[in-house]
Amino acid sequence: MAVGFDSYLGVHDDALRLRTQRAEILAANLANADTPNYKAKDIDFQKALKMAQSEQSPFELKTTNFRHIHATGEADNPALAYRQPTQPSLDGNTVETHIEQAEFSRNSMGYMSSLTFLGSKFKSLLGAVKGE
Repeated sequence: MAVGFDSYLGVHDDALRLRTQRAEILAANLANADTPNYKAKDIDFQKALKMAQSEQSPFELKTTNFRHIHATGEADNPALAYRQPTQPSLDGNTVETHIEQAEFSRNSMGYMSSLTFLGSKFKSLLGAVKGE
């Protein structure tokens, strides 16, 4: 009986991709903590993961005509939103480093757990191929 590779890996391949993109956004927030008028952004991870699981990519626009220009990027992501600050600064910057660091740590732990799970899946797949 053939099993699809995507169904074998489950949600973790999409989760790993989304967590990587979220880490980039959170790192950009931290890098711009002192930039005036910078607005902190974040991905609604659950919303993005549901979209990825439903085969609707959260990072691509859907085209209705073959002549439409294909576009991807942060602006096309409906799961991407500006973070609401609890204590906005006087210079218009909405980055709160303690919140960004906590979210970055939480995202890193999720990334590592997905990576560990995928590693165990590949290890069991390799064992099956070797006949162990």
